Amino acid sequence: MRYDFDQVIDRSKNLSAKYDERTKKFGTDNVIPLWIADMDFKTAQPIIDALKARAEEGLWGYTARPDSYFEAIRDWQSRRNGWAPDTSLMSFCLGVVQTLSAMVQLYTPQGGSVLIQTPVYGEFYDMAEFAGRTVIENRMTEQNGKWTVDWVDFEEKLHSADLFLLCSPHNPLGIVWSEEELRRMMELCLKHRVLVVSDEIHSDLVFHGKKHIPAASLSPEIAANVVTGISGTKTFNLAGLQASTVVFPNRYMKENFDRFWTNMDIHRNNAFSVTAMETAFREGEEWLEQLLSYLGENFDFVVDYCEKHIPKIKTYAPDATYLMWLDCRALGLSNQELHDFMIEKAGLGLNDGCAFGRSLSGFMRLNAACPRSVLEKALRQLEDAVNSL
Repeated sequence: MRYDFDQVIDRSKNLSAKYDERTKKFGTDNVIPLWIADMDFKTAQPIIDALKARAEEGLWGYTARPDSYFEAIRDWQSRRNGWAPDTSLMSFCLGVVQTLSAMVQLYTPQGGSVLIQTPVYGEFYDMAEFAGRTVIENRMTEQNGKWTVDWVDFEEKLHSADLFLLCSPHNPLGIVWSEEELRRMMELCLKHRVLVVSDEIHSDLVFHGKKHIPAASLSPEIAANVVTGISGTKTFNLAGLQASTVVFPNRYMKENFDRFWTNMDIHRNNAFSVTAMETAFREGEEWLEQLLSYLGENFDFVVDYCEKHIPKIKTYAPDATYLMWLDCRALGLSNQELHDFMIEKAGLGLNDGCAFGRSLSGFMRLNAACPRSVLEKALRQLEDAVNSL
């Protein structure tokens, strides 16, 4: 079937955090919300149909997880990424962020150190610091809008790291790591005996002919040092159902992780996430392929509009995610001034770039997973605001 991603849906009626938490986040609800990473699109019709049928049953007690659940995830990874992880080494978790939190607590000592590559998803900071660990930053280097790893600094920081949190594909820069880059990082971690936790939640949202490579697929030696977090929640816009999968290198680590959550009586899917996730991985591919095409055109629209009408704001079409990194440094505003400008002058709710790297100044993150007409309105408002400076 053909999906209509141009349809504008009123999300004020479905308790959407993206819309209903605008006042809490920005101090006003009079902004176009292009911040939190979910999409303004309905999910695939087979998922909707399956959840309707589940709702009609009217019985939603404690829900068992069938073998077919993890088998669907294995088959999806095999089909899309050439990786067939062992289902007996998979665990359920509420989300990839919760996985990061548990791994930091379980596999770093009190007062230990966690290595991250900045700018990066802000929860990488939070999950380490909330646990009382020290964050070590391997700062990405940028030249003419292209971001790369500072390899000398990366290896130097590994000397004092207990754990490396990898973002693959990278949020917010939209980088799909090449096999050479990924292998180099993983081999350095092996050399310095640093465990890797790889956040691969955006692995299905890849563009421009790029190919996501699961870190654990590179070699048996590397796989033995990598814990992988994956989920269909970003792919199919199902974040509100709270379900992700963790793939472990051995049974000991899996059992340790499972025990951590069982102690809080968290070990089952809810009644609807079981159905939604399995259906997504079995029947959602047609929807995903159409989504990727639409998002790619959204990226091109934003890049072209900025080049023609807002040249002081630089951006590029990411190779992964649906998040765009805006370089606003030419506006000459401090981080606080830029934050206020986007809300008060442009009427936009974006993510502050400094949340992804505390030494950064002059960047914003824009969520492009919305109907084209919404992006058009947002960019016209941004153009008018920039012209008024």
